[in-house]
Amino acid sequence: MTSSIAFLFPGQGSQSVGMGKDIAEKYPVAKQTFEEADDALGLAISQICFNGPEDALRLTENTQPAILTVSVAAWRVLDQHGIKPALAAGHSLGEYSAHVAAGTLSFTDAVRAVRNRGRYMQEAVPVGTGSMAAILGMNPDAVAAVCADAAQGKICEPANINSPEQIVISGHTAAVERAAKLADERGAKRAKVLPVSAPFHCSLMKPAQERLAVDLQALTFSIPKLPVICNVDAVAVTVADAAREALVRQVTGSVKWNQSMQWLIAQGVQTFIEVGPGKVLCGLMRQIDRSKKCLNVEDDASLKKTLELLGR
Repeated sequence: MTSSIAFLFPGQGSQSVGMGKDIAEKYPVAKQTFEEADDALGLAISQICFNGPEDALRLTENTQPAILTVSVAAWRVLDQHGIKPALAAGHSLGEYSAHVAAGTLSFTDAVRAVRNRGRYMQEAVPVGTGSMAAILGMNPDAVAAVCADAAQGKICEPANINSPEQIVISGHTAAVERAAKLADERGAKRAKVLPVSAPFHCSLMKPAQERLAVDLQALTFSIPKLPVICNVDAVAVTVADAAREALVRQVTGSVKWNQSMQWLIAQGVQTFIEVGPGKVLCGLMRQIDRSKKCLNVEDDASLKKTLELLGR
C-alpha cells in the first residue's frame, strides 16, 4: 500500500469563474463531461463555470453542480492518463465527486442530486438566520466547549474539522457570533465569521437532510469500486447502502476532514491528488501532515506538472 495514491475532491468555497474552461478546451472527455452536465440539468452550468457571472456561480444550487462537474472532468482526464487512486475522499459536496469516481453513482444522477442538495440547504434556513465562523489555532475539544457555552439555547456546533489548526462552526447567527468572540477570549489565533449563505453541517439543516434523503433513496447506488472515506465517520465506505446513508447524515453532521486524512495516512497513502478547482485541500494537508505529497489537477498545466511528478 505504501505507494498508493488517494484522490481528494474539493467542496464549496473552491469555485472561481473560469474553472474547467482550459481542460474542456484541451481534452474531449472533459468537454463531454460539461455537455453531460448541461443536458442533465437543463441549464448551461458549463457557461456559469467558464464565464460566470460570479454571483451566479456563488448561488449554492449552482456552486455545487459546478464544482462536481469540474472535478469529474479532471478525474476523467486523469483516468485516461492511467492515474488511478487506491482510495478517495471528498470534502462535503466533494464526497459526491468521490462516489462518481468510485462508480457508486452515475455522474448524471450525482449532478442532479447536488443541485437539489444546494437548493434544499439554501431553503432550509431563512437568509440571515444562520451563519458559520472559522476558528483558527484552537483544538477540537476547546472549540466544542466554546460552542456549548455560546449556544444559550440556540444551535452552535462544530461543522468542519478541517485540520488541527482550523475548525469551522455553524448555527444560529447570534450564537456563532458569541462563539467567535468567546474563542478569541480563550486564546484562538483567530476567529472570523465567514461570508456563507447558510449554516451548513449543523442541526439547522435537518429540513434539507429530510428532502435529500427522499431523492437519494430513489437513486441507484452501486458497490464502490474503491473505498471512499465518508465525512461523517472518517472511515471507508465499501457498501452501496452505507454510501447513501453517509451522504444523508452528512447534511447535518460535521465534516471530519482532519480525521479522514489521518485515516488515509494510517493506510500508508503517501501521495494525495486534489482533483478539481483550487488548492484548498492541499493547503489543509500542509497543516495535517507536511511530509505528504499533495498535487492538484484542475487545468492542463497542473495536469502536466502532476504527471511529471508522478513520473508518467
